[in-house]
Amino acid sequence: MTKKNKLIHTPEGVRDIYNGECRRKLAVQEKILHTLYLYGYEHIQTPSFEYADIFNEDRGSVGAQEMFKFFDRDNNMLVLRPDMTPAVARCVAKYFMDDDMPLRLCYLERTFKNNTSYQGYLKERAESGAELIGDDSPDADAEMIAMVIDCLKAAGLKEFQVELGEVAFYRSLLQQSGLDEDAQAQLNDLIENKNRFGVEEFLKNQDMEESLKEAFLKLPELFGGINQIKKAKALTDNPQALAAIERLERVHTLLEEYHMADYVSYDLGMLSRYQYYTGIIFKAYTYGTGDYIVTGGRYNKLLVQFGKDTPAVGFAIVVDQLMAALSRQQIHIPVQLVNTVILYEPSARQSAVRLSRFFRSEGTPVQSMVMEEGKSLEDYKGMAKKRGLRTILCLKDTGNTVTAFDMLTGNVDETPVSAYGVREIL
Repeated sequence: MTKKNKLIHTPEGVRDIYNGECRRKLAVQEKILHTLYLYGYEHIQTPSFEYADIFNEDRGSVGAQEMFKFFDRDNNMLVLRPDMTPAVARCVAKYFMDDDMPLRLCYLERTFKNNTSYQGYLKERAESGAELIGDDSPDADAEMIAMVIDCLKAAGLKEFQVELGEVAFYRSLLQQSGLDEDAQAQLNDLIENKNRFGVEEFLKNQDMEESLKEAFLKLPELFGGINQIKKAKALTDNPQALAAIERLERVHTLLEEYHMADYVSYDLGMLSRYQYYTGIIFKAYTYGTGDYIVTGGRYNKLLVQFGKDTPAVGFAIVVDQLMAALSRQQIHIPVQLVNTVILYEPSARQSAVRLSRFFRSEGTPVQSMVMEEGKSLEDYKGMAKKRGLRTILCLKDTGNTVTAFDMLTGNVDETPVSAYGVREIL
């Protein structure tokens, strides 16, 4: 590839979108935001890049190798924002330090992760989400799940599932086990991949109570309906683990009151790459995409790292994954695309301008273009077909007559411009 050709291509992991695809994405994003506004959430925007320490691994965000890093003129290390939650946490600690009442914030932003190419993920992703700060109740957890469901329904999805877990259950067992960090990481991978045989082989060489080993062995099987999760109570007498199950039961009851419990399943073997989660975690899946379209959870110990000790819960919808699913499920997203071009000779400009202004005042999008020397009517018809334009309205001479060409049927009609009801609106 020559240097000139390389300049017109995008780097690996990012892409251009335009025309109908772009309009549909904007429409879906607007529907998501409208739903969040209906729940009383206020919009927030944070910078696209921040100090690297905002997202360091000690805070439980993404690994250093997955960040796009650069330096400012004072040699401070900056990163493109890889994760919205720490950014919102920093903002809340800065502007709402003394506010002890629940705070509801939502956003539509882009995140940037320097994934390896073989993973097939976009490195720049549009995400829309919400954060509920200062409320540690099961009601807040249920509100998050309800909003996820309402947002996905508003976007047009009909078939999807929200999987709900509780990291406090697993972590309380880990703490009880006495495993070192390396052993914990190995066990994490086995359980998250639901590798029961791998878990069994791993536990053979570990010095821990048999009842605890049995609990770890059962974890990959503890998914499904709420009754399946209740079985976990028989596996342990750990108070923190039992409290986590009871929390899920309470959230389930609240979701029944929302009439949304049918959209939710449970998985005690669900873990998260984000270590700042402390309670419920959840992901939403649908057909047509190999990855989750929503991720979220409770993070009660993140804001204290920025100086404000308060609980929080939130989620992010990965808009690009959602759009892929909508496309593959052939779900129509209604948008008003331009279908008409007003083509005129210079002598018919006044009538063409009036006609275009009339259409726009009525809420109908039109393109308006003057006929160029050297281009024939057939050239413009070819352009219209290529761009998906349905109608050409052609004005010649003084513009008293409109010739309408229907690109779909091939029909041609001639009508006085006055028949369009054009008013004197200039």
